[in-house]
Amino acid sequence: MQPKKSLGQNFLRDDEVLEEIIRAAGLTPADNVLEIGPGEGVLTKKMVEKAGKVICVEKDDVLAKELKLIYKNNTTAEIINADIMEINLPELIKKNNFQVYKIIANIPYYITSPIIRLFLETKYPPQEMLLMVQREVAERICASAGQMSILSVSVQYYATPKILFHVDRKSFWPVPAVDSAVIRIVPAGKNPDKKEIDNFFRTVKAGFGAKRKTLSNNLSASLRLDKKIIGEKLKTANLAPTIRAQELSIKDWKDLSQKINA
Repeated sequence: MQPKKSLGQNFLRDDEVLEEIIRAAGLTPADNVLEIGPGEGVLTKKMVEKAGKVICVEKDDVLAKELKLIYKNNTTAEIINADIMEINLPELIKKNNFQVYKIIANIPYYITSPIIRLFLETKYPPQEMLLMVQREVAERICASAGQMSILSVSVQYYATPKILFHVDRKSFWPVPAVDSAVIRIVPAGKNPDKKEIDNFFRTVKAGFGAKRKTLSNNLSASLRLDKKIIGEKLKTANLAPTIRAQELSIKDWKDLSQKINA
């Protein structure tokens, strides 16, 4: 089948990489797996051999139809033809008794961030997420204080990410312009209440407002607060007045958000 550029399709064709993903997943018959964008089903086949139940959500009508034919008599696999960003995720999880499950997927680069946040913010977050993503994106997600971005803060607010291994671009067909990496994301636990989440991300978004400006200037401009007030908030959070957004740790952001929104 000819991959569709509109869906960001690049099919994995490297058996060694597939085996490495399966080893990293450590699947047993007790595991439930939700796979996003199974494509040709090469990873699906290996997971069905190991896990207790595998639900695959595939947006491409043709690929979904082919996978349904392959697994029509298999009780371990279920193929759903839908867009993961539009599906009622809590309902899907509850209906299949998937309150405890793992996400394993080779996801399109252009929707990496929305998919990760979708699962970290849902009512039933996974035990862990094992994702194949663009290498540069993986490095941004796992960045530490000094190199943080809105993406890394967004993921690390909810979970602990780690790069497991890199994947050469030649492992895919068609060959993409960039290399990939497999990352593990483990949610921290129960999410904070909605008000705390909203306040946190409002503060973070304001702090990253303009790359070249200090955190103080960004917060003052975006939140429409006097610079003197922002300076006092930074001081009580033990942050230097000249600090920039990328230098803050998750703990720093949490402390600052609480002080600004008190």
